Amino acid sequence: MSREIDIDDTDLVDRLRAGDESAFVALIERYQPRMLRLAQITVGSRAVAEEVTQDTWLAVVRGVERFEGRSSLKTWLFHILVNRARSTVGRELRAGRPEQRIDDRFDRTGGWVSPPEPWADRADDRVVAERLAARVQELLPELPTNQRQVVVLRDLEGMSADDVTSIVGITDGNQRVLLHRGRAHLRQLLSAEMGAE
Repeated sequence: MSREIDIDDTDLVDRLRAGDESAFVALIERYQPRMLRLAQITVGSRAVAEEVTQDTWLAVVRGVERFEGRSSLKTWLFHILVNRARSTVGRELRAGRPEQRIDDRFDRTGGWVSPPEPWADRADDRVVAERLAARVQELLPELPTNQRQVVVLRDLEGMSADDVTSIVGITDGNQRVLLHRGRAHLRQLLSAEMGAE
């Protein structure tokens, strides 16, 4: 199935390079919601996320001739988006935005201070599971930026570890740690809401 998507993306890239405006519209329809979600999770503001996403699309149009196909189109798009979002976050930090809090669930070696209790076992009702999924989405902004990006790309977008390391610009080991910590932090937040702690 993903092979069909890659072929379609390749066709869209070829058409975009040839100046086919409908190819650009198709790409936007396919990727805009995902890109906007990742941008918002990264920058923390819907308005800024829309600006970052728009800047990404401009970069895509200007740079489509340089797309070599060494990665999937989705990976290339998300890589551009994350770079633009990071630049934006950097400007905001220089402007005085406060630092995010440190995750205190882990000791200085990266190990658990206290192992999490499984909460998913209690979510046996589908309605409850859907509510939990929606709540997880709402809690994503509580994660530090890199953890948010990795969790969204791996768990929501279903991207491979290799693609995530390329997009975010981190090592495989760091990607695993960020994914683990992001998931653990979300679990901690949900457990606190569910009265498990």
